[in-house]
Amino acid sequence: MKIVRANETLPEHMRGGVVVIGNFDGVHRGHQAVIGQAWDLAREMDVPLVVLTFEPHPRSYFRPDDAPFRLTPFENKAHHIEALGVDCLLALDFGPTLAEMSAEDFVQVILVEQLNAAHVVVGYDFCFGKGRTGNPDMMREWGGFPVTAIEPVASVDEEIFSSTRIRDYLRNGMPGQAAALLGRPFEFEGSVQKGDQVGRTIGFPTANVKLSDYLRPLYGVYAVRLGLEWNHKVSWYDAIANFGKRPTVDGLRELLEVHIFDFDEDLYDRVVRVALIEFIRPEMKFEGLDALKAQIEEDCHVARRILQTRAAGA
Repeated sequence: MKIVRANETLPEHMRGGVVVIGNFDGVHRGHQAVIGQAWDLAREMDVPLVVLTFEPHPRSYFRPDDAPFRLTPFENKAHHIEALGVDCLLALDFGPTLAEMSAEDFVQVILVEQLNAAHVVVGYDFCFGKGRTGNPDMMREWGGFPVTAIEPVASVDEEIFSSTRIRDYLRNGMPGQAAALLGRPFEFEGSVQKGDQVGRTIGFPTANVKLSDYLRPLYGVYAVRLGLEWNHKVSWYDAIANFGKRPTVDGLRELLEVHIFDFDEDLYDRVVRVALIEFIRPEMKFEGLDALKAQIEEDCHVARRILQTRAAGA
């Protein structure tokens, strides 16, 4: 998949394709349905499939003081979009210029002049342009190309696939329910950094993963899988993770610490993926390291049992 950022030019052979537009935070099952229908159109028309998204997320521009809320920062979002067979991911810079651009100019400048779109696919509630005044009907009229608006997609029990709903589940310690809407476990992706090695002193060495601007799920202990790329293929390892501020040790810094079962490799500066499989317990403060160690041993037993019942390859 070709990735084109704001300061780059779209390759000529990627023009004239099916363009699917959205923020796609989470790339959840609803997003997958939208991109999937666009993929079918692109293959039927024998043209490229281009996903047009916005970076940073518009919410970050309009509400810069909000806490981290993203399910998939750009690198992780690109990873999941590529898996859907997309030919090109175009990330427009969402700053003052785009925020002030009228809906009509967005159609003419971006979709017609820059992309020469042959067909546009959007979600049912897609709005665009300054003040969110543009809609699919206006896009169709001004652009002169077909526009397909995909109706909302729901699970078998009629729960709409929604990024907002997924965030709620994660904030409430319900990663299994979030995974049902995502179509896969929620995951962090980040580099392993050197910590203070407290875990090593009590027999549970951990990989400290940089958090970036991901949404923060409920503090606590999770059964997880850690994904590590070897020779362009991701291998998944059973593990346990603590996400929080470690009140027994210092209670100041927010950390994601992962202890990988039956693993003894140097991961410093490696990029890893941490998939949340199930919530075990909330974060708590212990009287000392001995009590903490005893609880971690119990947590590891619980995590192993959970992971034995879940399919690998998160």
